[in-house]
Amino acid sequence: MKYLLAPSLIALTVMTLVGGARAADTVVELRFENHRFVPQTITVPANRAFRIKVINASKEPIEFESFKLNRERVVGPGETIIVNVPALSPESYDFYDDFHDDVPEGAIIAK
Repeated sequence: MKYLLAPSLIALTVMTLVGGARAADTVVELRFENHRFVPQTITVPANRAFRIKVINASKEPIEFESFKLNRERVVGPGETIIVNVPALSPESYDFYDDFHDDVPEGAIIAK
């Protein structure tokens, strides 16, 4: 009996790992240029992990920050970073450039 259970547990573990990797394969691109984030609103599927590719196309450093997401990353001029975001509950999550108060806030909407 225990010999039949082991392959089932291995198969379940592999399916869980592969399924989790697919969710995080979603990459959303966010550019900072002309003193604003483009796009300003991002819509993502709720309950699925994803990544944000933040591209700083400006000539000054920025700080991608979101208190609700518990994320804070400095992006140098001309640099690109990846921000890993866990699965989100359906809600709106704000983000902003903490280095520049005059930059409009953006929003990630999980639906």
